[in-house]
Amino acid sequence: MKLKLLLAALLVPGLSMAAIWPETLGPWHRAASLQAVLADRPIWDEYGLKESEAARYENGDARFTATAWRLQDPTAALAAFDWQRPASSTPSKLAPVAVETADTLLALRGNYLFSFAGRKPDAAELTALFDGLRNLDTSSLPALPGFVPVKDRVPNSERYITGPVTLAKFAPGIPPSVAAFHFSAEGQFTVFHSPKGDIRLVLFNYPTHQMAMQQEPLFRSLPGGNVVKRSGPMVGVVLGGADPDSAEQLLAQIKYQAEVTLDERVSTQRDNIGNLVINAFILIGILLAFSVVSGLAVGGLKAFRHRGKDGEEADALTTLNL
Repeated sequence: MKLKLLLAALLVPGLSMAAIWPETLGPWHRAASLQAVLADRPIWDEYGLKESEAARYENGDARFTATAWRLQDPTAALAAFDWQRPASSTPSKLAPVAVETADTLLALRGNYLFSFAGRKPDAAELTALFDGLRNLDTSSLPALPGFVPVKDRVPNSERYITGPVTLAKFAPGIPPSVAAFHFSAEGQFTVFHSPKGDIRLVLFNYPTHQMAMQQEPLFRSLPGGNVVKRSGPMVGVVLGGADPDSAEQLLAQIKYQAEVTLDERVSTQRDNIGNLVINAFILIGILLAFSVVSGLAVGGLKAFRHRGKDGEEADALTTLNL
């Protein structure tokens, strides 16, 4: 028994190392499972990192390295995606949320983030990889990035803020108490070009309008010459040092528009009265066919019995003669 437990203890680490990456990826075979390098571990912890794994794949003399991170939800995965993508990367068509360079690819799928270095997989290989994921969370991505202005945005400058650690990393001039993460606040830091220098914007989103109204005066009271605007449940803060006119023009582009979604019943074939009538006739036809077949069977059985020598006696009635 002790020997079995020892073998199990030795095998478990090897199994956990191969938790994400498959043995084969198209024509490529996994040559080694590696430990993913986690720089700035506090940020990974705030994003809710669940597991990570790197692997080296080979196909003949060719090879490439792949790294995967599984996070707590798609919001955290998107935050890690913004943080990890290279400044020189461009959007990729290999996945709905992906960027690439000449020999690298960074792709997002649900609560998973994948990085490929040395070779970019094709669409079929990515599809096979995505289909084999376990503990996949496919809930929707956060809506906040959609409200950040697009005009003059510096590509790949976005950073998603989910707590005090990422706030101190990307927008250190704002105290966590003012951001009020206990209200489930989230923010996005973005850099914009302007004729008089770059502008740093942090757009915070709160669950309700009242929470945003409560925090807006606290943002305005911060030192440093910040420019603040509230729009619905969002508070935009242009960090100090920006040209006031450019800051106002940027904040003017932030406009919250509530989207009302109605629960609408979707009609099915059962709601079609024509289908009901057709099904009724089909049922009638089945019953008629069953009746005809049953009648023929009974009649045939009686005729067969009459042809026997005891046919008359078998069908004779019993009388009591009372």
